[in-house]
Amino acid sequence: MDSPIVHAASRARAASHVIATLSTERKNALLLDLSERLTVARDAILQANQRDLDDAALAGLAPAKLARLRLTQDSIAQLIDSVRSIVALPDPVGQITRETTVASGMLVRRVRAPLGVICMIYEARPGVTIDAFALCFKAGNACILKGGKEARHSNAILAGIVRDALDAHAIDHAALTSISDITRDDLDQLLQQDRFIDLVIPRGGHELIRYVARTSRIPTVQHYQGVNHAFIDAAADVDLAVNICVTGKASAPATCNALECVLVHRDIASIAVPRLAEQFINAGVEVRADEASIALAGPLAPRLKPAAPEDFGREFLELIVALRVVDSLDDAIDHIHRYGSNHSETIITRDAHASEEFTRRVQSSCVLVNASTRMNDGFQLGLGAEIGISTSKIHAYGPMGLEELTTTRFVALGNGQTR
Repeated sequence: MDSPIVHAASRARAASHVIATLSTERKNALLLDLSERLTVARDAILQANQRDLDDAALAGLAPAKLARLRLTQDSIAQLIDSVRSIVALPDPVGQITRETTVASGMLVRRVRAPLGVICMIYEARPGVTIDAFALCFKAGNACILKGGKEARHSNAILAGIVRDALDAHAIDHAALTSISDITRDDLDQLLQQDRFIDLVIPRGGHELIRYVARTSRIPTVQHYQGVNHAFIDAAADVDLAVNICVTGKASAPATCNALECVLVHRDIASIAVPRLAEQFINAGVEVRADEASIALAGPLAPRLKPAAPEDFGREFLELIVALRVVDSLDDAIDHIHRYGSNHSETIITRDAHASEEFTRRVQSSCVLVNASTRMNDGFQLGLGAEIGISTSKIHAYGPMGLEELTTTRFVALGNGQTR
C-alpha cells in the first residue's frame, strides 16, 4: 500500500493531466474567483497569520524570518493584485514559439507545454502559497507546496481558500497539495518521487537549498541567496546613487533582492562615501566599511564598523550593509565575480560605455543600470508575479513567471513522411 506521500504525489500527477488541457477561459475564471475569495477572507487570513507570528516569537525565530512570515493588509492586497495580473497575462500553454517546414515537407512547430507537477519547498513567506498556485495553475501545472511549520496556520487558511475555489469550479483538489507538518523522512520520500514530480524548487535558507539539492532525485531549480551589489561609477549622479543604495537596503532588508554591498569608484568616493554613510545611518543601517571608506567618512567615521573579511559575500537579511572603495570598473566586476551569488547587481552611472561593459560582463540573473536591485522581482519586471528568483542557469534564470513554468515540445504535421 502506498504511503500518504506517494499517494499525494500520484494524485497530483493525475490532476496535472487534466489541468494541462484546461482552456484559458476556465483557468482565468478560477483565478478571478480566487482573488474575490481572498478579498473576503482578509481578516481571517490576518488572524491565522498572527497565530503564526505569536508562535514564532515564542520560539525565538530570527527577525529576518519573522519579517518574511508577516502578512499585512498591504501584502494581502498585493497578493490579490498578483492573482489578477496573472489573469491578464497571455496563457503560455500552446503558444507556438517556432514554426518551419523541413526538407521532408513536414511542418514542425515548437509549442509551449506545462512542466507537469511542480513541488516547491519554502520557509516562512505564506504569500508564496497563493503566488505559486496561481502561476502553476495558469501555466497548466499541478503543484505540491511544502511550506514551513512556522507558517502552518497561514498556509492552511490560504490553501483552504484555493480548495474552495477549485470545488466551485469542479477541478480536482490535487491541483494544489499543501503540506506543512511532515517528518524529515517524509520529505526525503517526497524528493524521491521522480515518477510523479517533474521539478523541485527549494526557496529558503542555505541549509534548506543544499539539503534539497543533495537529496532530490528530481531536477531542481535553486532559488539561492541574494548577495547583491551596487557599483557607484565615477560618472554616477551621487543623489541618484545614494537614494538607490539606501532604499535598496532599508525598504525591505529581509528580502532576497535587498542590497548587501555597495562598491564606490575611488574617483567619486570622497563625495559619495560621506553621503552614503550619513543616509545609511539616518535610515538605521549599520555600515561595515573597508579602511578606505572609513578614512573618507569624515566626522561619521567612528559610527562605521570596520568590515571583517566575511562581511563581503554575505547575505545579511537585516539592516546591515557592506561598503568598499574600488579603483575601477574592472575591480568592481572582479569583486562581484568573487563574492556575488548570481542574483542581482546594479551600476549607477551616466557613462554609456561603463553601463554596457557592466551589463555585458556581469552575468547575474538580473543586471540593472541606474535602478535598485529590489526591482529584480517578477511583478516589477512585467511577469505579473513570480514563484521565486532562480539563481540556477539551467531551465530558468531570474524571476520565474508563467513562461518559466513551461517547457517546449515538438508538434510535427506531415502527409505520409517515413524513413
